[in-house]
Amino acid sequence: MHFINYLLFRLFTLPLCFLPYKAIHALGKPLGLLVYYLYPKYRKRALSNLALATSLHLSPDEIVRLAKASLMSLLITAMEYPKLYFEKNIHRIATCKNPEVAEEILKKTGKGVIFFVGHQANWELLFLEGTTRMKGVAIGRPIKNPWLYRFVTRLREKFGGKIIPPQNALKECLRALRSDTFVGIVGDQGMPNSGFSCPFLGRMAWTSPLPALLSARTGCPIFVATIHRTKGSYIILYSDPILPEDKTPENLMREVLHLFEKSVEKHPEEWLWVHNRFKQQLPGRIPKKLRHDAVLCILPPYPGLIEQLPRLRELYPSECLAALCPRELCPPSFDIEIIPYSTPQEMYIRDYRFKLVLNFTENRNIDKHFKRLSALEVLHYQSIDELLNYLK
Repeated sequence: MHFINYLLFRLFTLPLCFLPYKAIHALGKPLGLLVYYLYPKYRKRALSNLALATSLHLSPDEIVRLAKASLMSLLITAMEYPKLYFEKNIHRIATCKNPEVAEEILKKTGKGVIFFVGHQANWELLFLEGTTRMKGVAIGRPIKNPWLYRFVTRLREKFGGKIIPPQNALKECLRALRSDTFVGIVGDQGMPNSGFSCPFLGRMAWTSPLPALLSARTGCPIFVATIHRTKGSYIILYSDPILPEDKTPENLMREVLHLFEKSVEKHPEEWLWVHNRFKQQLPGRIPKKLRHDAVLCILPPYPGLIEQLPRLRELYPSECLAALCPRELCPPSFDIEIIPYSTPQEMYIRDYRFKLVLNFTENRNIDKHFKRLSALEVLHYQSIDELLNYLK
């Protein structure tokens, strides 16, 4: 079945190989808008993540606009794969403005450098363009379809670069950095198992500290490599080198993420907002339907139920947790955001943050409202005790 799916993919995407890049970009925009409306999971995740990125200070209308633009960008990237597979001159589409900042270090020291990159615009071009000028390796996570993964790997390695699997990453990266080879790490994904978190776009986010650990161990500098799509082509920019001297790996990683954060804030429409960047928990602790990074509780006017509210912090220790609470019963202080309401109409807030809504009221009409926003799940319970007992 994997082979059949691969053949269908190659067949249906073959016409894209003959289109100019500007035509692919023009076609990707309406198709991305179609994905926005036809795939609620992607739409809601993008809307929620944009709303959670408080450093962007977005209005609800801006959140919707950027969610649409982000999916347009993603479709453009996906549609470029077949054409890039046959592309012989990558500089027809991608240009690095300051390649010398990294190349000079490689030549002078004879050691490698580390590139931290993220899912911006067409992130594949960062490695493709870089390996036309420098020796390079990058970490690549295999996908389920082996035929499709071989296609992607051949594309990534076409200019001499090498893709290494995660299980061999540390050994291969250290080996590369001992020679004049760069290591590319896509490091903007949520990794609750990494043991390292820091503020990112206004929220705490788990991140792999591998770039900082490699830099601290080898003394090699880190560059933040960013990419921006413009007029049918791409501009790549390298940051100044970030050196590990007199810095802990944690502080080094914070500096790297801060630079990357600024590039996302400059062009938020080009970042991959459909990824669960702010996820807080690994699978296993709680059921999947309850495992979300932004949770809203809708509470009726029952004092006893509101007193149980702090117990939800046991379930969601670091998630965005809020409660719609009757104004007359709002507690003076909780480690939970309280959103007061006086009338049923005030419960219909336009807040795109919440992927999970726990409705403790008998009002079922409000479910549709939050499902039209970002709620992937709306669950009903009589009390918080009932919810916690369900998990025992």
